[in-house]
Amino acid sequence: MKFPMQIETLSSADDVAARAAQIIARDARSAVATRGMFVMAVSGGRTPWQMLRALANEDVPWTKVHVIQVDERIAPAGDPDRNLTHLRASLLSHAPIPEEQIHAMPVETADLDQGCRDYTALLQSLCGNPAVIDLAHLGLGPDGHTASLIPGDPVCGVHDAEVALTGVYQNRRRMTLTYPILNRSRHILWVVTGGEKAAMLPRLLAGDPTIPAGPIAQQNATLLADAPAAAELK
Repeated sequence: MKFPMQIETLSSADDVAARAAQIIARDARSAVATRGMFVMAVSGGRTPWQMLRALANEDVPWTKVHVIQVDERIAPAGDPDRNLTHLRASLLSHAPIPEEQIHAMPVETADLDQGCRDYTALLQSLCGNPAVIDLAHLGLGPDGHTASLIPGDPVCGVHDAEVALTGVYQNRRRMTLTYPILNRSRHILWVVTGGEKAAMLPRLLAGDPTIPAGPIAQQNATLLADAPAAAELK
């Protein structure tokens, strides 16, 4: 069966992280040459943190790179649950990107709904209106979630906002990008590792609408999977 997205299967999570870094660096150079800036949206996870550390060793025009968040847990600054905590440790500590070009979701604000609107305005200032992200990095959960688009959560039905809040999931509410802005991305890069994802990967590739990852656009997408995650692919 042929799929609209490009698929690469690699031996290990380390190989996936290294390959993802190469792809991001390539896209960054191309975007800066074409438009003068590169905006990438980053999700959380162990392999993505490896990816960002590897990215620090690639040829990247860092002064023209802006990093935004795909999603973030509602938690205090520095909390180990926060994606930002790991983003800073894995990228800011290793790559010469200006700190002000890493744009944190405002999850510490008292008015989270206003925080969503403020982050939307930030995205529009960086990426135009409507905002078009250069590269959105996504992962896949064993339950089929991606970003913080969670099975059964009303956030999956949000199509009139680009940043929204979830209910409680794994003990935390979250702020997340929604389908409209993710699906406008110039390039979507899936990074999927681990055997616990194997059953969901064919459903992602089939565009299964019953899992949150299914409605994500595939025409400008690349999937990088390690061998355990790809075990059920034909």
